[in-house]
Amino acid sequence: MDDSIDEEVISGGSTITVEFSGGAETLFGGVKEHIVPLDGSKIVLLEEMLRWLRDNLLTGDANLFLQENTVRPGILVMINDTDWDLMGETEYILQPGDHVLFISTLHGG
Repeated sequence: MDDSIDEEVISGGSTITVEFSGGAETLFGGVKEHIVPLDGSKIVLLEEMLRWLRDNLLTGDANLFLQENTVRPGILVMINDTDWDLMGETEYILQPGDHVLFISTLHGG
């Protein structure tokens, strides 16, 4: 996997898709899918995107989504249909066109 970043592409209007499922969307105003711009932003690592999501899109309790600098246990993260554990977790370098999916497995009962 090539982790190099093409600065020209990032600054040229590129986006990533962020999707929430399994109830995680309730923390983001009930909206399941968001298009997040990469151009002109400081988003490079997935960890930085998590902070951006918290500061710009999160409408619910941040403690239900984040724990310290990562996603709390009980929320699965998929990057382009691959478990983020295999992609470097918060150190994954975002690429234009990436699809990041957060699936909550937390259910009351």
